Amino acid sequence: MSISNEQAQAYWRENLRIIVTHLVVWFVVSYGCAILFVEQLNSIPFFGFPLGFWFGQQGSIFVFVILIWTYVFSMNKLDEKYDVHE
Repeated sequence: MSISNEQAQAYWRENLRIIVTHLVVWFVVSYGCAILFVEQLNSIPFFGFPLGFWFGQQGSIFVFVILIWTYVFSMNKLDEKYDVHE
């Protein structure tokens, strides 16, 4: 089934919104929490480690994996909404 040009543009706008949202979260967690705010976060203990250190070593990886899952879920919903799913 083909979609109209307006539907394609709406699909692309929503797709970009999803991508930008995920990239902003990824940037804030990986750069913000692990580099910029590490001193403030290190004052908070997390499983026996300073929170800033934890974000730099493991937390950003966990958040990245969660972002992958949410991206897949969001794109599947978007594909179904515009009837372009497999």
